[in-house]
Parts: sequence; C-alpha cells; structure tokens
Amino acid sequence: MKYIQLGERGPKISTIGFGAWAIGGTNWGKTDDEVSKQAIRKALDSGVTFIDTADVYGFGHSENLISEILKERGKQNIVIATKAGNDFYFASEKDNKGYGQIRQSYDKKYLIFAAEQSLKRLGVDFLDILQLHSPDTDKLDRDEPWEALQKLKEDGKIKHAGWSIQSFQETSQAFLLDKYHNIIDTIQVRYNLLEREAEKVLFPKAIQYGIGVIVRIPLLFGLLTGKFNRKTTFGEDDHRRMNLSPKKLGKYLKQLEKFKPFFDKYPNQTMAQTNLRFCISHPACHMAIPGAKTSQQVTDNCAASDLGSIPFENIPALV
Repeated sequence: MKYIQLGERGPKISTIGFGAWAIGGTNWGKTDDEVSKQAIRKALDSGVTFIDTADVYGFGHSENLISEILKERGKQNIVIATKAGNDFYFASEKDNKGYGQIRQSYDKKYLIFAAEQSLKRLGVDFLDILQLHSPDTDKLDRDEPWEALQKLKEDGKIKHAGWSIQSFQETSQAFLLDKYHNIIDTIQVRYNLLEREAEKVLFPKAIQYGIGVIVRIPLLFGLLTGKFNRKTTFGEDDHRRMNLSPKKLGKYLKQLEKFKPFFDKYPNQTMAQTNLRFCISHPACHMAIPGAKTSQQVTDNCAASDLGSIPFENIPALV
C-alpha cells in the first residue's frame, strides 16, 4: 500500500481507501453486517488508513459499523471522513425521493448538530474530516455552511473541512473553491475513466490551492469492474436501478468498448485495478475510495495502490 498527504493541509492517507456507502444496508441491495465488518477488517489489514462514510448511509448504520471496528482495533492512524447535510433527522414523508426521507440542510445550526451526532455514533473525540454532502449550489453560495465548518474546527470537533461536490456539477461549482479555499482542506469528486469533467476546471483549481482530492465512484457503481452487460438489472432496493438504468448502462458500455486497447495493455491486472490506477494518476488526485461489501473486493481494490499510477500521457482521451 502506498501513502500520500491529502493536499497541503490534509492528513497522510493510503492511496486506496474504503468507501462505506454500500455497507450502510440501504440502496445497494441486501447486505450482511458480519460480512461488511469483515471487509473493513480486511481493508485495515491490507494497509488502508482511510474510511469514507456519511451520516445518511443507512441513516447512521454505516457509521455504527465503523465504530464497532474502531472499538476492536483502536483508532490508531485510521482517518475517518464522514459527511453531513442530507438531513434524515427532521425530514418528512414528502421529502422521500426514493432514498428514504431526506432533505438538504446546510444551515449552520443543523450542520453543527449533525456533526455532533456523528461524533457520538463513531465514538471518537473529533472527526478527522467532515464533508458537506453534495449540496446544490444555492445551498453553498452563502456563508452559513462555511461558518459551520470553521466553528467546528475552532471547537476541536473536526480537524479538516471537506466538501463532496455534487455529481455532474464539477465545473459549475468550481468557482466556490475561489471563494472558500481558505476553509476547504479536501474535496471529494465524481471521477472515473468515463466521467472526466473535473479535469477541465476543478482539478487545476485544486492544484492551485493545494486542496486534497478524493475520488469517489471510481468504478462507476461497479460497471468498470467489467462484470456488467446490457442485460444486467438491479433490484428495487438498489440505487443502480436508476443510476445504471438500461439506457444509461447501454451508453456507458458503448463508451467503454473504445477503451479495450487500453485495458489490453495490462493483461495481468483486473479491470477494476486498471480503472483505480487511472483514478490516482491525475496530478490533482490523491486517493480513490471504491466501495466494497466483501473481503475479496477489498483485496482486489487494494492491489491497485501497489501497482501505482499510470503515466497520464498514456491514458486515452475520452471522446
């Protein structure tokens, strides 16, 4: 496992982390808590030092599972990054958009409250990184969310302030780095071989301001492992039923066909490993957080760190 500092102000972390959305028990089909905990243990045994979660994953369940492992292993050098802003505490039935009762809330008072709840669930004295969880631009382009992060830092409740940028808004929201880069230590961004909008404006700004970049959705919800085809379907309780609908799946798979010569250059690697290597190859990117529900998935993912980055000039352009 290779390690790197997460930007100029962030902590030292493994270049492959553990994405803990799927183990929350909702939106990814059936999960088994014991299998999930064994996957986290395997990640730590493999040298992973970064776990990414959110309060809304399983409505606290993902954080609770992580807490159980921390009690077993001790906190040591493990960096826990969580998120807040998708309010499931005070939402109502009318706020149910298919993921349960959730509403965006980025007021200062709420974010401080949410951070305190995560502290309790995780059983830690402070949050290593608290990230604003993919808000709409109008929720961010005001002082309150940033004041909340600053206040939480000053009170010692968080060490680093992060922002998970809304999917497909990587360019339209980039201007916020110009305004708030003194508060933002890390950003989390949707980025993979087939979705590279962040390269245009966002990544140059992150480099300019020394901001740590965490790559999410590096395997495009599993599609970039090579295991899906046009007949693949997902259950009612799996968000991919929408995010990888037959139409979207067909579009992605057609794009992916063009990259076969690229994958053929790495015959001794799994497709997932090559894609993860891509995600940590851009000069702006420090780490990737593939999700994993099993120990075998963890083992496959972690090998990408040892294999290292791919020279960026060797990566074909996205046409």
